[in-house]
Amino acid sequence: METILSWISQHQQMIYIVVLMIFVGIEVIGRVPSVLHTPLMSGANAIHGVVIIGAIIVMGKAEADNYPALILGFLAVILGTLNVVGGFVVTDRMLEMFKRRKINAKY
Repeated sequence: METILSWISQHQQMIYIVVLMIFVGIEVIGRVPSVLHTPLMSGANAIHGVVIIGAIIVMGKAEADNYPALILGFLAVILGTLNVVGGFVVTDRMLEMFKRRKINAKY
């Protein structure tokens, strides 16, 4: 128990920043109009490429016997990749709605 409390006291600023980021993220996303939600989220999902690169770096620097870091890095790569692909699929479908449809004229 003492080790957990000492870790919390050592990383107190980082914990505060993460909690504040959660509240700011909820507040920002909650105030986005529904019309802008899909384009905003599809663009934000593409930013997860940074998560993929960070996870690859973590996995590369982790020691071979550090299984938690390797497992979390692998999961981050998989989930980040799914999020990037999903963001591009949503963006592509959204852009398809704005294309003009061809009218088949029979003469």
